[in-house]
Amino acid sequence: MSATFAEIFASELKSHETSVSRLPGCLPVLERISDCIIKALHAGNKIIFFGNGGSAADAQHLAAEFVIRFRTNRRSLPSIALTTDTSMLTACGNDFGFDTIFARQIEGLAASGDVVIGITTSGNSANVIAGLDKANERGCITISWTAESGGKAAEIAKIAFKAPTPTTSHAQECHMIVGHILCEMVDRAFS
Repeated sequence: MSATFAEIFASELKSHETSVSRLPGCLPVLERISDCIIKALHAGNKIIFFGNGGSAADAQHLAAEFVIRFRTNRRSLPSIALTTDTSMLTACGNDFGFDTIFARQIEGLAASGDVVIGITTSGNSANVIAGLDKANERGCITISWTAESGGKAAEIAKIAFKAPTPTTSHAQECHMIVGHILCEMVDRAFS
């Protein structure tokens, strides 16, 4: 017998609630990320986001919140998602391989002191890892956003936020909740 929509809905909602209810356990690392972002922006540095698939969409979403606005009409803040330029992505993928699409952009666009956030729920996306490696070489503050296992990305980033769930969709939901809280902190720091 297959589950009803109501049963699936209740089960998924409970799983989501469990993941979100565990976020307060991440408070120390999230405060550290918030401080790094605000200090970098005050120093004139930028925030760089990147990831694949849904994480690419999250990167674009959050970069837009910094540059355009979140809740308040404050000045535009320097942020970029490395997932938006199809010419750059396809040229790099064609000439150097898909695993280099973020590292190559980091090499040309990132400066020491920039905050670089690589988003990969598995923690093992080769192109995200390569991007974080390159950002470390450039003297950036590297941050990984993963699911709870962390993977290699959590090992090489200077700061690792591991969403408290093994489920990809719930980790992505946690990433966006945290992303919006960080946007709120930035709004307050620059309003």
